[in-house]
Amino acid sequence: MNLMNQFRPDRFLALSAVVLIAVQVAVGQTTTRQVVAKIDSYMNAAVKFEKFSGSILIARNGVPIVTRSYGMANQELKVPNTPRTLFQLGSVSKQFTAMAIMQLKERGKLNVNDPICRYLDNCPPAWKPITIHQLLTHTSGIVGFSTLADWDDRISVTQYTREGFVREFRDQPLQFAPGEKYTYSNSGYYLLGLIIERVSGKSYKDFLRENIFVPLGMKSTRYNEHPSLVPNSATGYYWELDSFISAPIENLSLSFGSSGVYSTVGDLLLWDKALYSEALVSQASLKEIFTPFTKGAPEGDQFSYGYGWNIGKKFDRTVTSHSGRHNGFKAYVLRFPEDHVTVLVQGNSDRSNAGRTGTNLAAIIFGAPYTMPVEQASDMLLAAISQKGIEAAVRQYHALKRTQPRTYNFNEPERTLNVIGYGLLRQRRLKEAIGVFKLNVELFPRSGNVYDSLAEGYMTNGEKEPAIKNYEKSLELDPKNINAVDMLKKLRGTE
Repeated sequence: MNLMNQFRPDRFLALSAVVLIAVQVAVGQTTTRQVVAKIDSYMNAAVKFEKFSGSILIARNGVPIVTRSYGMANQELKVPNTPRTLFQLGSVSKQFTAMAIMQLKERGKLNVNDPICRYLDNCPPAWKPITIHQLLTHTSGIVGFSTLADWDDRISVTQYTREGFVREFRDQPLQFAPGEKYTYSNSGYYLLGLIIERVSGKSYKDFLRENIFVPLGMKSTRYNEHPSLVPNSATGYYWELDSFISAPIENLSLSFGSSGVYSTVGDLLLWDKALYSEALVSQASLKEIFTPFTKGAPEGDQFSYGYGWNIGKKFDRTVTSHSGRHNGFKAYVLRFPEDHVTVLVQGNSDRSNAGRTGTNLAAIIFGAPYTMPVEQASDMLLAAISQKGIEAAVRQYHALKRTQPRTYNFNEPERTLNVIGYGLLRQRRLKEAIGVFKLNVELFPRSGNVYDSLAEGYMTNGEKEPAIKNYEKSLELDPKNINAVDMLKKLRGTE
């Protein structure tokens, strides 16, 4: 539901006057009314087909062009999202960590070329050559903690001290020699958080508040490291089958340096404006932050990574950006510095794709081609399962993919069908769950995860032999799949 109607008409008219000037500059002959209409049309489709829930803000020269909120901050209590709602930023938090490091550098407290072991206790020998710069740019070779084999079953649900958590990955072999290549690593930014605390003598939380949030007037923004309530914050939700369910309570002991910041679209605009000024650091430091040091950032091979930012090109324009996701939350910050255009997307639905939403909204602003949200193929499949049964539903899925590839969104990740399969499994609709898992195997035959899910479906249904066969295939494709190893021992009676 579009909640813009909650704003006073006089405020909306004033906003439209700003849009008239800003958008016409941004998109030439395209009128304000046309741009706003296209944005509203796009977002209404995103709400309908992608279950978007959250807030967006588009600005030029630091002035909002469009601010909208959709859906519910709390589904159970029917509390709507508003521009004042706080959302977890996930990995967008990394840019605040990088800024803190640069502030400490300017104060002479550290140098980005310093070895990290100068600031960390119990540093393993393999980390001796690693520099702060390499942590900032994901070129350290330190394994990302969320990629560890027992992350899902053990690590992600265990409460840690700082030192206790570092022990989980400190003795892992480096993925490559420091500086040799780029691999995204949350572990690196966790260590940067520790370095900030060691060098500043303050907690990470206090340093961000005193040196970034308070000076910029980001009154709502906060880093949350304790299981306390965050006023005006949204709840994160997963979409399962045909409704939202609450995401698991986040493990705050892991949200440090790489995640854990909550903010609003309004506060993020203040952050964006500061990045054009010397409010926090000098222009020389800002230039360093936005220097593309590496190839192959999370946005894709056409992007590079600076200090907490992806740097690349969109619509033949320079763009700096970063996405984030965490326990049902999605976020995307998209900045076009040469045009002074900013697109902010925050959400509390794992079903929607903040990056795709932000990119398409930017395309509307610049008059570039964009793709409207359409019905998800998974929704069509689920409806067909209820109406016709699993076999007919799968036949229909394949037929429509062949004959109407643009009517439905068939470019969904394997996780989408996996979520449906597990939803059916939890409802004890075992035949249907197995059918969905088998479809996922057809669509993603090189993924060890989909075979693992199919094996679990067979095992739950008491079909031992096909369960063993699929766990073996999963292990063949993903030798690090500890779950498959454990399940095979159980099924073979050798544990």
